This record gives sequence, C-alpha cells and structure tokens, in this order.
Amino acid sequence: MRALIQRVKTSWVVVNDKEVARIGMGLNVLLGIGKGDTEEIAQKMAHKILHMRIFEDDGGKMNLSVLDVKGEILVVPQFTLYANTKRGRRPSFEDAEEPSRARELFQYFTQILSQHAPVKAGVFGADMDVFILNWGPVTFLVEI
Repeated sequence: MRALIQRVKTSWVVVNDKEVARIGMGLNVLLGIGKGDTEEIAQKMAHKILHMRIFEDDGGKMNLSVLDVKGEILVVPQFTLYANTKRGRRPSFEDAEEPSRARELFQYFTQILSQHAPVKAGVFGADMDVFILNWGPVTFLVEI
C-alpha cells in the first residue's frame, strides 16, 4: 500500500462538474493499493497516517498529528501510485490491485480513519478533479 500524504489548508474533489467531497485543514491522502495488500496492511497505514507528526507545534517543529490539530482527512483512490515507469514511455499498472479488491480495501481503510477523525472520500473508479491547497508545501510518500 502506498499513500502520498499532503498537509493541506483545504482540498476537494469534483466528479462530473459536481463537488463530491471537501475538507478544511488536514490531510489529503492519495491512496494506491497494490497486489497482495490486506486489511492488516490497511490498518497499519491508517494508524501511521493518523499519528504522523507533520503539523507544527507552537515552536515551529513538526510535532503534531492530524488528530492533535483536529484536522480532517480527504482520501482519494489513486491506482497510478503503482505505475511502473522503469521501462519505456508507457507506465505499466500490473502491480496495482484488481479493482474489486482495491475498492474493498479502500473502503476499509477509509472506515478505519473515520473512527478517529472526520473523513471524506473521492469516488472509486471515477474520473476526478482533485483540488489541493498544499500547506508548506508538505508532502510524504508512505509505503507499507
């Protein structure tokens, strides 16, 4: 499982010219699900993201988690995080999980997060316009 995590001032998703999800301050999570990922991996990823200290404390150090700052989380399914670009010019997506299983794990991951913080989600399988106002900018690639 791979997640591209961005600390944001706001983020939202539009599908077919209609806004489907929006958050204020918090995290934008682009989530890629690979072949062989499991519920256990999804749990580990969710807890890692919830507790990553990437928000600044009063001293200006990244010491606070999204939970500490009472932030929101927007999760967007992003199978292209599993693109293999080592050969040629056309990416291969053979390492991405099959859509039906990926959808299950995406929903499971989002459910775990929502037990701890306000969570919104993009639409699995849809063409989405994702608007991200990255704060910092602060961006991390997390793999489990």
